[in-house]
Order: sequence, then C-alpha cells, then structure tokens
Amino acid sequence: MKAIAETLGVARSNLAERVKSVRGEGASSSARPGARGRYCKAADAEVLPQIRSIVDGRTTYGYRRVAAVLNRLRGEQSLPAINHKRVYRIMGQNGLLLTRHKGKHPTRPHEGKVITLHSNTRWASDGFEIPCWNKEVVRVTFVIDTCDREIISWEASTAGFSGESVRNVMVLAVEARFNAPAAPKPIEFLTDNGSAYTAKETVAFAPSLNLLPCFTPVRSPESNGMAESFVKTFKRDYVYVHDRPDAKTVLAQLDRWFNDYNEWHPHKGLRMKSPRQFIRAQRAAPCPV
Repeated sequence: MKAIAETLGVARSNLAERVKSVRGEGASSSARPGARGRYCKAADAEVLPQIRSIVDGRTTYGYRRVAAVLNRLRGEQSLPAINHKRVYRIMGQNGLLLTRHKGKHPTRPHEGKVITLHSNTRWASDGFEIPCWNKEVVRVTFVIDTCDREIISWEASTAGFSGESVRNVMVLAVEARFNAPAAPKPIEFLTDNGSAYTAKETVAFAPSLNLLPCFTPVRSPESNGMAESFVKTFKRDYVYVHDRPDAKTVLAQLDRWFNDYNEWHPHKGLRMKSPRQFIRAQRAAPCPV
C-alpha cells in the first residue's frame, strides 16, 4: 500500500479509509480526509531569514553545518536550539539544499586510525597549492591536531615547499600550544614522505621540540587522512568561493580564512562544534575522578 500511496501522492491513511468505506467498515465517502499537504510551522517564517543569511555567507554548507551555525547564533541570543531535521525541511521547501554528492568511493579502504582521543597526542602536517587567476601559485604548509582539528600553525608563500617552512610551522605550533621552546611531552608528528619532511635537517630538528617524526607508507595518502581531509574542506569552503586574482590578494585573506575555520567550521566528529569551541568545552569540563 505504501508504493501505491506514494504514486498517487496521498497518505496511506487516506487509502485505508477508502478501503474501509468500500467495505462499509469506516466513515462514509463524504467524510474522507483530503490528501496530506506540505507540513510547515508558523514559526518557520521567522527561522527562514536566519537560515538564508547563513547560506548566503556559506554557500558550501549542508543542512547539518547550517543548523550548527544557526544554533550557535541563537544560543548567543538566548533562543532555543532548532533540530537539524527541521532545518533540513525548511531548506528543502525553499530550494536551499546542496546537490546530493554522487562521487565514487575509493576501492581500497583505509583501516588505520589517525584520529586521537586527546589533544596534543598526534599532530599532522601537509601542504597544498592555491592557484590564482593570473597563474601565480600560493603554497601553504600547516599543522593540525588530529583530536580537536585546530590548525595550530601555518605558513604561506609563492616559493616552493621547503624544509625551512616545515621547521617554521613546527616551532610556531609548539609556541602556540605551550608558549614554550618545546612540548612538555612527546607528540607524534605525522606527515607524508615529501622531501621537505624527510630532509635530514627537519628530522634532526624535531626532537629538540619533543616532536616524534612519523611518516605515512609510500603511496598511501589516506594514512594522513586528517590533513588530506582538511585540504579538501579548506579549498571547498574558502578558496573556491572567494576571489583569487593574484597571490597578494590570497595571502591577505588567508589569516581570516584560517581563523574562521578554527572558530566557526562545525565538525561531525566534534559533535558539530568548531575546533576552538571544542577546545574551550574540553577545558571547561570537570576533571574525572
């Protein structure tokens, strides 16, 4: 009966009533309910402009991330949170949902675990390129925590990837997290096998910061999946939706993009919190007995 109801565009209860009326078991045909219309709430008209403002500013966000940002803003105004299912319904009724992803999944699954349960246990690092419209290229090197997903440090230039840049972001990361010349405990430093990371100077320099160099297997980029995932997210949500006429323009915007990611970008693995929101929640949590 479900397939028939969906084909006719009516509720199953409607068909059940018709069957009963034919058999003389239920209400008469004059008392049959009409077809079910589109469900909505009167308060949706108040929420829709708030959703539109978020979607206009973050065109790559799906309904779950839109709901996370919306509830964060409503929390600042002491307003009740809104269920993400309601956000999905409102966005669907107003043509604001993203096109469903139909990409192919990799044929070789990766069963290793890059994510850690505590911050400052494992950091990952990688680099990526940002092409400009005038053919210039900006190259970015960064360090990310595999627990809280914060971009701890980064460096960008129009030069190539170098060991000096890697060593710079290593020092900046330690200073940002501990305000000290070295980490108080050993931290794994996960990278690929790029020459900037495997250089003798870089490998020898890491222990002085209490960082333990770890390299992914050859031809296995998914082993550094946290950094790879960030690159994809950063390009989709920031690089490709902003103007990139030249390297100078991109370099001027990078600091704002990284701060926005750290402060606002919701992560499913962080229960839809942003990296720094998750870090603040960790610090505020009582110490377990």
